[in-house]
Amino acid sequence: MKQQVFILQGDGPGLLVRRQQSAGLPVLYVHGATFPSALSAAYRFNGRSWMDDWNARGFDAWAFDFAGYGGSDRYGDVGAIPGRAPEAAAQIARVVSYIVSVAGQSSIAIVAHSWGTIPAALFAIQNLQAVKALCLFGPVLRRDGEAQAPLREKYRLVTIGQQLARFIEDVPPDRPPVLIEPQLEAWGPAYIASESGASLRLPAAVKIPNGPAADISAAWSGDLAYDPRDLHCPVLCVRGEWDSVTSDADAAWLLSRLRHSTSRDVKISKGTHLVHLEHSREDLFAAVGDFLKRNSGLSPMS
Repeated sequence: MKQQVFILQGDGPGLLVRRQQSAGLPVLYVHGATFPSALSAAYRFNGRSWMDDWNARGFDAWAFDFAGYGGSDRYGDVGAIPGRAPEAAAQIARVVSYIVSVAGQSSIAIVAHSWGTIPAALFAIQNLQAVKALCLFGPVLRRDGEAQAPLREKYRLVTIGQQLARFIEDVPPDRPPVLIEPQLEAWGPAYIASESGASLRLPAAVKIPNGPAADISAAWSGDLAYDPRDLHCPVLCVRGEWDSVTSDADAAWLLSRLRHSTSRDVKISKGTHLVHLEHSREDLFAAVGDFLKRNSGLSPMS
């Protein structure tokens, strides 16, 4: 399926939006703290991406880049740490407003990853009629840790080496690599290419907003930016069995606070926090696809 890529203008920074069109329910992917949609839902291994999978299941596939990532506008150096959850939720609202206006649908489904689950859930609570189903993939949730010192830097730099170390740290030492590209052979250079000027740094590194890091620190210090009890739509929590970001205790805490009777927790075997980049991604695709179909009026096997 050919992908349309464009910049959404309006009240706020220009946002890069991707669409792989189908006649079904729109599904919007919301990326995490360190890499944009081109490196996640739109990234193809062996010619196939998660967005392709949604199309094959009958969904209208969408994704976008938050400001400060990928093809979207960058923040300036003045003001508070950019990219905090309320600001990010407002960007989701702009994208969703556009989606419903062009797709002829009154509501959509959202699939969000990692930190992106925080602004996605916040948006869903603020717009109860707009979200038909919400998938929280490897969500950052509330923990009762000690408060951390406030972040001072507005941005941070992330190298390919740092990404790789983070991607593999949860794999048990006696298990083989789970990444489809064990050394990020193509993904790594594509990541550096996602920001103009990243290749000129020594070492090459991508500059990202520190707002997500501040949100994560707050959540793990007892201050999550939303209350799951305020979510009224069906919610799927999906995570890898080795994901240290979303532990069994985290998932249990979330499920105990969700209102909708069809909400559930699914754990993907032999997966970490990055299952969509790993060999177990087909199990992730199936779990999310079945959940979306059940909550869009379609048969899970259709």
